[in-house]
Amino acid sequence: MALISDLEKIIYRSHTPQDLYCYTPCLSHGFDGRLLLSFDIAGRALPREPGPKSDHGDYGSNQCRIFVSDDHGESWRQTGALPLLHARVFKAGKALYTLGHSGRMLISRSADNGDTWSTPAVLEDTHHWHQSAGTVDYRHGNVYLTMEHVPFADHWAGGDPVLMRAAETADLTDPANWTFSNVLRFEQAVPKTPNLFGIQPSCWLESSVLRIYDPAHAFYDPADRTVLLLMRIAGTRINNYAALAVGREAADGSLTLDTLKQADGTPLLYLPFPGGYMKFQILYDEVDRRYWSIASRAVWSSLRRPGALPKSWFGERQRLELFHSTNLIDWCSAGVVAVGPCDSGSRHYASVLADGDDLLVLSRSGDEQAKNSHDTNLITLHRVNGFRALARD
Repeated sequence: MALISDLEKIIYRSHTPQDLYCYTPCLSHGFDGRLLLSFDIAGRALPREPGPKSDHGDYGSNQCRIFVSDDHGESWRQTGALPLLHARVFKAGKALYTLGHSGRMLISRSADNGDTWSTPAVLEDTHHWHQSAGTVDYRHGNVYLTMEHVPFADHWAGGDPVLMRAAETADLTDPANWTFSNVLRFEQAVPKTPNLFGIQPSCWLESSVLRIYDPAHAFYDPADRTVLLLMRIAGTRINNYAALAVGREAADGSLTLDTLKQADGTPLLYLPFPGGYMKFQILYDEVDRRYWSIASRAVWSSLRRPGALPKSWFGERQRLELFHSTNLIDWCSAGVVAVGPCDSGSRHYASVLADGDDLLVLSRSGDEQAKNSHDTNLITLHRVNGFRALARD
């Protein structure tokens, strides 16, 4: 199978792959051409690693590691180790931030372009939080993103999104500078009845914030105060769909999340979406006015009999594919970025970033030494040269 990316670069390799695992890759722009990446590690071997750890997380705790590059990703050096998981790095105003959680929501600030990081400040500690490195939206001098409430204390059931907004020039480590929406609860918003696609997921999670810029689009808001949330859905046997929600910003500055209502008042809950069963990320490219998605598209496992699936089944995670769309609805494949070498050799949960004419992809990856396709032992970087030329519509 021909790949559209260069030879992958290994950013991190677990020295004890059966006991120390890689999660939550994230790519971000810094200032003056600097690039940043982050990921977290966890597992039984984490207590032996230097640096701070979260007091909640996978196998008990996690550590977020941050790297910077000043040569377009050719070389990287570590500048941070934070007690976070499910984190993402982003810039706002003249600072960089890393937002994640340790059960409670935490954020760290860098005033020197990522060379040093502050002790994480608490943004919210009355709820239990979840997320991944979802897309961040910038508009009206503000930054918009989502975090998620964990709906149940006694079992895993995804995450219910909360839309958040802050002024880019504010101190984002101060909770007073953030506005929070209501929580959009899956158990209340999604009816337990048949729907257009005949699917009934068990939860949604890992939301991203997107905006429609085309005035001809049915979801376009002339006031430019509406965002769409695309979310991974889990628990269905049809894999290539995503969940949809809408966020609105009122004149008084308040934020609300809801399902997107159709003309007859019924909610539009799902969209056909390649890779919607796994964490995906979408980038809007202002150069070609196109959305680009990196996802682990299922090619064989939909409607597979449970007995026909591998015993240690964590979903199809070996094939990382790039897609493009002009409207967030209709997607075309641009080609395969990476394929793992074996069942345990994942290429998934990726983050995507435009770097000039090229596209960078950071993947949660594994090889033959990985424990399984979920608990992986590598973080790999892939470059797609001249990615805009791959658009085929």
